[in-house]
Amino acid sequence: MAEALPWQVAELPADAVEIGHIQEPWGLHGWSHVHAISRGGDTLLHARRWYLQPPAPRAGARVRPFDAFAGTVAVTVAEARWHGDGVVVRFDGVSDREAAQALRGARIFIARADFPPTTDADEYYWVDLIGLQVVNREGVMLGVVEDLLSTGPHAVLCLRDGSGDTGVERMIPFVAAYVDTVDLAARRITVDWQPDY
Repeated sequence: MAEALPWQVAELPADAVEIGHIQEPWGLHGWSHVHAISRGGDTLLHARRWYLQPPAPRAGARVRPFDAFAGTVAVTVAEARWHGDGVVVRFDGVSDREAAQALRGARIFIARADFPPTTDADEYYWVDLIGLQVVNREGVMLGVVEDLLSTGPHAVLCLRDGSGDTGVERMIPFVAAYVDTVDLAARRITVDWQPDY
């Protein structure tokens, strides 16, 4: 029988970012596979404090009981490592397969303050780019970053026009050929791009 999980309900930090979800157990000793959103693997390995929430309900999906907890809980990572092309994790207080199974589907949040520092001056976390204004060299406002899209070789900035419409108005490759500067403090990206492209 699985042990009782020792966690207390916690509040999500104001800077929490959803980074993935718990998948099936791995082995017999409380380890779980983790699905990372985007390139969240390094962040998952770096952060020692994770916040877990029950899975979001999906339209038409059968409701599955989620016995591990009812709200947000803060958990301490005992061990996390790469396994194949994914991440496996074991939490303090989880030492058998049944306890790991109880966490299946949990959404993982990590405080942005707990992300590892970037290693290159031209490297950015996507979450830091969302909401930045994009202007061209002439100062013409092209839109606000609503999302980023991974196309394999590079990311693409997906912009909305800033008028309140939530639709994507423009897509700009996030590569040095088009992106001149990213100023996180000023919340602005300057690009070599014309409004009629």
